[in-house]
Formats: sequence, C-alpha cells, structure tokens
Amino acid sequence: MKIALLMFAVAAQLALAAARTPNVIFIMADDLGYTDVACFGSKYYETPNLDRLATQGMKLLSHHHCQNCTPTRAALMSGQYGARTGVYTVGGIDRFDWSARPLRPVDNVTDLPLDRDIIPKQLKAAGYATGMFGKWHIGERGEFHPGKRGFDEAISSAGQHFDFATNPKVDYPKGQYLADFLTDRAVDFITRHKDKPFFLYLPHFGVHSPHHAKPELIAKFKNKPGVGGHNSPVYAAMIASVDESVGRVMKTLDDLKLADNTVLIFTSDNGGVGGYGRPDGLIREPGKEAQGKKAKGEDGDGGGITDNTPLRSGKGSLYEGGTREPFIVRWPGVIKPGSSCGVPTIHVDIFPTMLEIAAAPKPRQVLDGESLVKLFRDPAAKLTRDAIFQHFPGYLGSGPGLWRTTPVSLIQSGDWKLMEYLEDGKLELYNLRDDIGETKNLAKEIPDKAKELHARLVAWRKEVKAPMPKPNQPSETPAAQPKEKKGKGKKKGNQ
Repeated sequence: MKIALLMFAVAAQLALAAARTPNVIFIMADDLGYTDVACFGSKYYETPNLDRLATQGMKLLSHHHCQNCTPTRAALMSGQYGARTGVYTVGGIDRFDWSARPLRPVDNVTDLPLDRDIIPKQLKAAGYATGMFGKWHIGERGEFHPGKRGFDEAISSAGQHFDFATNPKVDYPKGQYLADFLTDRAVDFITRHKDKPFFLYLPHFGVHSPHHAKPELIAKFKNKPGVGGHNSPVYAAMIASVDESVGRVMKTLDDLKLADNTVLIFTSDNGGVGGYGRPDGLIREPGKEAQGKKAKGEDGDGGGITDNTPLRSGKGSLYEGGTREPFIVRWPGVIKPGSSCGVPTIHVDIFPTMLEIAAAPKPRQVLDGESLVKLFRDPAAKLTRDAIFQHFPGYLGSGPGLWRTTPVSLIQSGDWKLMEYLEDGKLELYNLRDDIGETKNLAKEIPDKAKELHARLVAWRKEVKAPMPKPNQPSETPAAQPKEKKGKGKKKGNQ
C-alpha cells in the first residue's frame, strides 16, 4: 500500500511538472566576446560549465546585440530596436568630442521609457515569480529601478568587482567578489521559488573593466601560455568566475530536480574589448593612421584586453566583433543536445521568445523581433522575417582621430550584411558566410545586391521612424555645450 501511494505521489508530481510552464533563466555576461568561450573558439580561456551547457543544448552561431551595453539591455527588455526607444548608446552625446565631425549625433535616452512594458512585467502577469540580480543600466532612479518594473525582487550592482555598491543597499561579507554575491542571490531565489514558475535575470558585471579577479583564479592562469589575443590571466580569471556562476546555477537546478523544466540561456551584452589594433579594427581619419598603434580603447588598456578574431573589431563597433555574441540555450525535451543554428538572430527576438515559452500576455508596445522557439525545436526552420537591423546615429571614440564607429545603419539578410555610413553615404557589403572577418567590401562588385539591401534598410528606417543625425552646426558642438556637473557623469567602470 505504501509503495502504491509513493508511486502515485511521484506520478502526480511528474504530471504537475509536465503541466507547468517552464522556468526561465537568462544569464548575461558584460563585454564577453564571441570567441571568449572555449566552445566558441578560445584555446586559452577555460569555460567547462558553459561548454557542458552547450553539449546539453544549442548554440546560436549568428546572434547579435548592440555595440555597447545600455542599448542592448533596453532592446532585450522592451523588445524594440533603439530607433523606437531612443536608447542607442551609453550616456550623453558629449561623451566623445564630435566637434570636428560633419554630423550632430541624435540625443540619447539613458533610461528606458516607462511607457514600455518589459519582460518581467509580462511574465509576472502569467503567474511567474520574477527576480533580477546584477547590472541593470537602463534606469536606477525611482520608477526606473527594476524593482519597480515587474521584478518581485531586484538588486542592481555594477562598477566594481570588489567593495561594490548595491541598489538597494545590501550587506555582504568583506572581500566578496561581485559575481559570487550575485550568484548567491540567484541560487537563493531559485531555491525559494522552486514550487512555482519563475523568471530569473542574472546580468553579471563581469567581465567588464576594471579588470579585477579573485587571486586564486589569476594564479591558475599565470603560467599558461597565451593563444592569439587571449593571454591575460586576470581576464581569464574573470571569465572563470562567470563560468563558475553558470555551473552553480546548473547544479542548483539539478539538486532541486528543476533542470528538465527550465529554459536556461547564456549570452553577453556586446563584443569583447579588443581587436582595435588591427588595420581594420578602427575607423581612422585621414592622416591619423600613425596614431593607431598607440590608440587606447574605451577601457584605457592600450586597445583591448581580448581579441575577437576571426571577427572584425570589437566593443563599440558595428562590425561583427562588436555585435556578434556567444549564445547558448538549453531546454530539455525541446532542444536537441549538442545542436547549433546559424540563422541570424538579434536582441529584440528575446522578448517574443519569452512570451511564447511562458504563455504570457503581449505588451502594449509593438515588438520588433520574432520568437525563436521554432529554431529551438528545429535549427533548420525558417523565421517569418528574413532580416535583422541596427541603427546607430552617434559616435563612439577610441583616441585622437580614431573611432570605434561613426553614425551607421545596417541590415543583415541571410549571409549578406550591408552597412551605410551616414556621414557620406558610403556602403559596405559583406558575405558573412565566405568572409566572416568582413575583409572584402563587395558593394562595387555586386551593386545590384547593395542597391536591393540599401532600399530595404531605408524602408525599415522609415517604418520605425529612426532618428537621423543632422549636419553639425558650430553652436551645437561639445565645446559650446555646458559641461556636466562633477559627480553627475557616468562612472568609467559602468560603461
């Protein structure tokens, strides 16, 4: 009798789990490049947990985010391109001196507008518990804080890996590493909400500068020979901490018997900081080429801490090195273990994907992306749309006469990618299947393809009412604008 009752209880529990919509965990690193993960190509960095996750799930091989962090986070949470939200970069337009450039950049929105419904709000409406621990970066004040936008629990932190501040303020052991603190919170959240569907957003600050890591992990890589542009023991140790975090989350799911009913996603917010030293890594003004070797990247580290080869350039650029990200998703029973998919995907696809997984209501705003669930089920499937877009109406500098990007829009359709530089209308056309490093501009060789894609890009900008930079007027240059008050600017470590 006891055995029969026990079998009935187990069967009932399994039936309940099968009927329950899956939990969703979205883990995102900060500034982790496409090839900074071993299963995506690194021969120096060690990521055993991410590699294991890939063998259990699917790798998206052509997934894209924005060129730096804030616009990616805004697009992920809102499901809209930056052309609709106004969030296209970090900070204000006077962050870099564009006074000598021909265009005035479009003013940037720094906080995601409150009239957009975001992922946690919609999943909460579907009965999910929602938690967020990590770097938010799309509004910290008042109603913009994640705790006011649909997360039941939210602790944001970025800027330092040791002696970090949190919002709201939380006590933690002296000397604790931020990635470990965030993972502790994530594991606790999963444990407390194991009996109902939950959505966990874990956006790490690692591996963003300042490049600080736990001493014991640095020691592990100190005598390991570098391979290519992957050679920093400190950076390798930072990656190891993020990988440890993923491993702890995976173990928690296993221990609680939740893994089979949890969609687990890992990615990064933009490309790795590196690849600028190569001849094609930066945009150079005429006569400034000689300064390229000594140009410093955003983080003041001589141009980079890693390398995105075979991709061109890095963070801040809209070449593939700045926007293509490692993306791994595990969904037991749905995704074939060890599979991969080469269909071009992008940040705005995540929101509709979450809605389909969670059977959650649609938001008020239009969504620009398409659910990827059909690709998860069959990597050979075709999406309804056949192109993804980016629009950057501003400047990201990298040193005297050097730019990670100037104003540019792009369209990618299948293997073809067309970029239009807005200062002079220059077109660059690449076939990413044959030339993933974007070394050969085919715009003049295949003018019909360039013309076709350009027409579609222009039509898309018109459809989403993309703001365009205007001719630069001397009265509007940074030198003529009031300086930011001391203490009000963005912290370097949070860019």
